[in-house]
Amino acid sequence: MADRVELHSSSIETATSRRAFIERAVAGGSLGLAALATAGCGGATSGETSSAVAPVAGGQRPLKAAFSNAGLQSTWCKLGKDTAELWGKLLGVEVTWFDGEFDPQKQRDKIDLIVDDDWDFCCFQAVQIDTLADPVATLKKRGVPVISMDTLLVSPERMREVGVWTEVTPDQVFMGETSTRYLMEKIGGRGRVIHIGGLSAHSGARGRKQGFDNIVKQYPEVEVIGGDVRWCDWKKEKARNTFEALLEQSSEPIAGAFFHSDDMALAALPALTGTAHEKMIVTAVDGQKEGLAAIADGRLAATTVNPVCLIHMTSLVLGQFIARNGEKMEDLPLEIITPGPLVSRDTNNLAAMQYLADPRHCLV
Repeated sequence: MADRVELHSSSIETATSRRAFIERAVAGGSLGLAALATAGCGGATSGETSSAVAPVAGGQRPLKAAFSNAGLQSTWCKLGKDTAELWGKLLGVEVTWFDGEFDPQKQRDKIDLIVDDDWDFCCFQAVQIDTLADPVATLKKRGVPVISMDTLLVSPERMREVGVWTEVTPDQVFMGETSTRYLMEKIGGRGRVIHIGGLSAHSGARGRKQGFDNIVKQYPEVEVIGGDVRWCDWKKEKARNTFEALLEQSSEPIAGAFFHSDDMALAALPALTGTAHEKMIVTAVDGQKEGLAAIADGRLAATTVNPVCLIHMTSLVLGQFIARNGEKMEDLPLEIITPGPLVSRDTNNLAAMQYLADPRHCLV
């Protein structure tokens, strides 16, 4: 058994592999092709079940899955919910959603309440590592497979012991490195920069910080204002307020900024208007509809795609394979890495990413 699987990284290979992936999903789930043409995104709210799933051909029963991600206030997380509901309809999986609300205790309380319910599988993105370990262990005792999405539920060495079958995740360090490298190139490898981070206890945010640090240390003429990352907990208002405070520390133009999410970057960008910093180069991570639009109109210089749709879709498809094929925990790799390219106005992939990330398609 391999410990890690990496999906293709180029957009062409991604599209091709997606087609093969759908074909395998149809076979594994015995889905009627008519459902592929008729299903659409659902609108269930936290703790509610998505609307009726597509009928499953071949006499197989529909499946039930519990999903939770960090917080639906984030456009990234909201698109993940839409994706799981869309692909649930396509594959005959009834998805019930539990919003993490960017609060580890609230997410834990919600998951604690549903561990004794009947689920065929569960897919969770933890707000904070280890907070869901106990309910996941309870689900393991009941024979319910759990898949980790985007961030670690527990440390890798504890995953199988606790009950996590696999983690479907982007390469968080790569995303931080890629956006930061582009930033360094655009500012000529010198000057003052700002680093706005997500949630310090979030394994994905820590990976993005590591990626930023890996690149910046190669540029001795770059100074990070404040000396290090400023954690803003994925909150847009906090990110803007922090950004504005850092801008006020310099009367000379600040060269650039890196944000851990497009949402935080887009919230902060208006603060540049009318200041000495208007020409600042800003990069981020996520690469979904709003961020891509900001690149197209020149507000954001670049973003690295955190493929929310692919992560949630892959998690759901793996769950239905496990349930319908009777697969075993040891059949799965510990980690499945999803691809996420850099997108800018000069990378020649903006239009493709805008199409694939469109909420009507839920592909990247």
